[in-house]
Amino acid sequence: MTIATTGVTAVPFLDLAAQQAEVADEVLPVWRAQLESAAFIGGAEVEAFEREYADYIGVRHVIGVSNGTDALELAYRAIGVQPGDEVIMPANTFIATAEAVSRIGAVPVFVDVDDVHLLIDPEAVEAAVTERTRAIAPVHLFGQTAPMASLTAIAHRRGLAVVEDAAQAQGASGFAGRAGAMGLVAATSFYPGKNLGAAGDAGAVMTDDEGIAALVRTLGAHGSAVKYVHDHIGVNARLDAVQATVLRAKLRRLEGWNEMRRAAASRYGELLGDIDGVRLPASRPGNRDVWHLYVVRVAQRDRVLAELTDAGIGAGIHYPTPVHLTGAYAELGGRPGQFPVAERAAEGILSLPMFPHLTAEQQERVAEVLRAAVEGR
Repeated sequence: MTIATTGVTAVPFLDLAAQQAEVADEVLPVWRAQLESAAFIGGAEVEAFEREYADYIGVRHVIGVSNGTDALELAYRAIGVQPGDEVIMPANTFIATAEAVSRIGAVPVFVDVDDVHLLIDPEAVEAAVTERTRAIAPVHLFGQTAPMASLTAIAHRRGLAVVEDAAQAQGASGFAGRAGAMGLVAATSFYPGKNLGAAGDAGAVMTDDEGIAALVRTLGAHGSAVKYVHDHIGVNARLDAVQATVLRAKLRRLEGWNEMRRAAASRYGELLGDIDGVRLPASRPGNRDVWHLYVVRVAQRDRVLAELTDAGIGAGIHYPTPVHLTGAYAELGGRPGQFPVAERAAEGILSLPMFPHLTAEQQERVAEVLRAAVEGR
């Protein structure tokens, strides 16, 4: 089917250039000074960003690291996850949540999600706890926080740690606080497409625990707190000053940008609410979402996605295959039907364009094309 075009034709899934243009005047002079001084690793910009982000989310310690996957691994290691231990997590997440566990030699244990919000199901978590369980890893998916009150209650009752995966939720909050400040420790990614994105790979670990913070910092610097004194086998996972400069400039705008995302999400609700066959996302009571992604559910998703793409609408799927069904985790014996909610959702989820600078005209175009595709016109 060919969908007619109107004034606006192509709509990108994400517009990073608009964000970069907004911060360029602040970032470029600092970058120039860094080039002249060759101060690339650590230093004042990294330290300042760590303080500012800690203040923003409400934790005592932020440790900047090289990317979100390293952040997760360092967080798991710092709480004592060992080879053979189990970490419970949702089946519908990016593979990094599990990958970081596997890199330690521990075992990711997948559970299903609730059908309304697609967030980890606390009852499924409780049922999955064994004597080998060391931690629960809730994922704050699509810009909304997981049901932390229920999960932390389970963790306290069963003697487990909670490690938040907050990579999609910078600025999101729930009853218990901001994403990244509700568990024992949290990890986030500042990949360029995140709500708070760097100009390359970057991440952070967040915690109120001084001992965990110190260990994360040591593990991320080759296991060394003092140069050439190596108390642990660590990795090289430091945040560089170039990325910290971008993150500082964008952090100052994050609240405003998140408000723009909320406005866009509200507008989508108005534009799409009357389309039969489009299931809109819902927010959990008490959550203040930041709409990292705007994910609807439709029948014949692959056909609909193809028609959106043909019409110049950037859209995606987050995520097409639950982690337990990926080839990487075949050895764990995952099988179709094991987690029916996550698997059913994976067949119908569709991520629409969502970014702070998304215009009403662009959203109207998205709604026009999506309506035609779903209704078969």
